[in-house]
Amino acid sequence: MSKITSGGDAPPALPYAVIGAGPSGLAATRALTKRGLDVVGYELHDDVGGLWDIDGPRSTMYESAHLISSKTTTQFAEMPMGDEAADYPSHRELKRYFRAYADRFGLRDHYRFGTEVTRVEPHADGGWVVTTREVSSGSTSTDRVSGVVIANGTLSEPNLPQLKGQFDGEVFHTSAYKKATTFAGKRVLIIGAGNSGCDIAVDAVHHAASVDMSVRRGYYFVPKYLFGKPADTLNQGKPLPPRVKQAIDTRVLKLFTGDPVKLGFPKPDYKIYESHPIVNSLILHHLGHGDLSIKPDVDHVDGSTVHFRDGTSRDYDTIVLATGYTLHYPFIDPALLRWNGWSPQLYLNIFTPERDDLFVMGMVEASGLGWQGRYEQAELIASYVDARRTRPAQAEAFAAKTRGPLPDLSGGYRYLGLERMSYYVNKDAYRTAVRAAIEELS
Repeated sequence: MSKITSGGDAPPALPYAVIGAGPSGLAATRALTKRGLDVVGYELHDDVGGLWDIDGPRSTMYESAHLISSKTTTQFAEMPMGDEAADYPSHRELKRYFRAYADRFGLRDHYRFGTEVTRVEPHADGGWVVTTREVSSGSTSTDRVSGVVIANGTLSEPNLPQLKGQFDGEVFHTSAYKKATTFAGKRVLIIGAGNSGCDIAVDAVHHAASVDMSVRRGYYFVPKYLFGKPADTLNQGKPLPPRVKQAIDTRVLKLFTGDPVKLGFPKPDYKIYESHPIVNSLILHHLGHGDLSIKPDVDHVDGSTVHFRDGTSRDYDTIVLATGYTLHYPFIDPALLRWNGWSPQLYLNIFTPERDDLFVMGMVEASGLGWQGRYEQAELIASYVDARRTRPAQAEAFAAKTRGPLPDLSGGYRYLGLERMSYYVNKDAYRTAVRAAIEELS
């Protein structure tokens, strides 16, 4: 596929736009400004932090939320969280961390806060036109920029399935959940068992009259601690071959968590790491204590009654949809991102073959990738932008690759064909490929 030309290069004095001031946006702004590039950032909220600021207008945080990966594997390498931080920091600690990161590198100076990006379009004479709306006044304005880095996150637009029938009680997505007292005295059904769904179930058992979880498939549950250490800090050396790692880790998990099938979960019809694992062993604790139970997939609802696929039914007051999120870039033509099916088809999940001045940050899921893995994405973008202005032949040689076949970033794992897994990678394969690209452009 040939690259869309825009009639010439934008003047070098124009800044690069970064959309979002969460960890991916901050990483992009840091990497670009570190190279001496001018940046104008846009953020809907009034400060940095993205979804980790529970007060943000698009935040999906809840009061009990903590990292599911440890600080060691998640933090930015140039600014470790320090010994005073918990192994698995809360959203409050992370909000402070991102604000400190922004302070340390002067990143706020590049942002327009309280500003929503409503449209991003190519300019006829090169670069882009960014249309924005000021939240407080509603006034709109446009800026011309050299290039655009989309970094507005992947976990803000809820995936909302339609239930068959009419439910008379309350229905809401996990994105709207904030605190456990919401469930006081209620009969609760949680549909889905992702990490947020399991967190919320553990919250709910302390307040609700009853808690059930409806699931379609089996899951693998990873405790946050193994052998007294954060589980994701073990085996951080040379990665094992997938089949060896799957065999070893499956046995280790059975020793620490037992068999979830005995507690009501279906048996997984896939191997560990072929879907994102659940980093929550408390859910198994409460199942073993009879605090909640597992139900099959929902067939339909009728009044206060939920009918399940196995023919059973039960009455509920509240249904929580733990059904995940969908990618959301409403301000740009999907064709420019080569959107196909559930997600854009991008080289290294960053580069579109349609433009050499448009990039996506953070559209990557991987167990253990952390923010440093995303900073490496930003470093690659900055390296490419810098090469475009100082080493154009080198930049064009790399750009030719972005228009070719997408590399295999699975690391040998056979990921499930799910929406979330459509942009999932193996962290070791991905970071190796990104670092090689940075070296190629250096």
